Amino acid sequence: MAIRRSSEQGNPPQQPPKERKPRNELLQSNPTTEETNSNEDSLRPQRLADYIGQKDLKAVLAIAIEAAKQRGEAMDHLLLYGPPGLGKTTMSLILATEMGVNCKITAAPALERPRDITGLLVNLNPGDVLFVDEIHRLNRITEELLYPAMEDGRLDITVGKGQSAKTRSIPLPPFTLVGATTRVGSLTAPLRDRFGMIQRLQFYELDELTEIVLRTAQVLETEIVREGAIEIATRSRGTPRIANRLLKRVRDYAQVKNLGVIGAEVAAEALELFQVDQMGLDWTDRLLLNTMIDQFHGGPVGLDAIGAATGEDRITIEDVYEPYLLQIGFLQRTPRGRMVTDKAMKHLGY
Repeated sequence: MAIRRSSEQGNPPQQPPKERKPRNELLQSNPTTEETNSNEDSLRPQRLADYIGQKDLKAVLAIAIEAAKQRGEAMDHLLLYGPPGLGKTTMSLILATEMGVNCKITAAPALERPRDITGLLVNLNPGDVLFVDEIHRLNRITEELLYPAMEDGRLDITVGKGQSAKTRSIPLPPFTLVGATTRVGSLTAPLRDRFGMIQRLQFYELDELTEIVLRTAQVLETEIVREGAIEIATRSRGTPRIANRLLKRVRDYAQVKNLGVIGAEVAAEALELFQVDQMGLDWTDRLLLNTMIDQFHGGPVGLDAIGAATGEDRITIEDVYEPYLLQIGFLQRTPRGRMVTDKAMKHLGY
């Protein structure tokens, strides 16, 4: 009614908000809706021997698993940290399979109240694996409940309020807590010190990603040759989750265009359509770099200025786009701000 009256009085109608170009989510490391379904579970390896990459981590865990099985004990608590999409959840499921126990998966933001973590702990069977994703986001109360559970195998709960409050200790079966985080520095020292093993997941090499693409294609019953797998792996930012996501989009392209077997040329055509270049940059990555070069002469420039010029907020630039650009040497951090490197300028054709 209010808008109709404004038009009748001669005022110009309100313009709809300007639509913003959708962000390319193909190269984001966080899981999409499609990947949170059971379809992703079928792509995960089930045994440690089938897990591709992370050779040092696999060697450490193989010893820990065998030692725990020989003693008939639960594995020590494990903290896995590193960028998203490298296989932290998959590794926890493999640990449970190798130990012959169940794995319960949750995320720290879901454990808001003490009864949330209490319900999980009291329902664990001996030796079970409890996987907590984004464990650095645990609230203080939940974190303090985990201290005696991890160290002494008991759960301390308070019954009642005020002067009538009493503390009860509930014994817990031996279990293994596997925590995953992308920000290990955000964990409090008391929680971090209670993990018996702290391991970092590394970015994957090209040959490892190629094998992952070939294995995923076999699971998805998609015909692909090694050259096509290499082309996809090259643009996957060293991350298996991104490699699998790109493979699915290339599969769709080849299917709709009736191109048959996926080779290097077909993969390159499909990924160019999705604006993913040979270095794994999407249109937003190139927008950031081009803006810094054209408007700020390559830097140094602050994040706030970059955000204002590109329409992206500071946190998104710092947490989503900047890490990969730093990793491949396209961006530098200096005390005065960010700078574009000569390597980036050459790649962009300057």
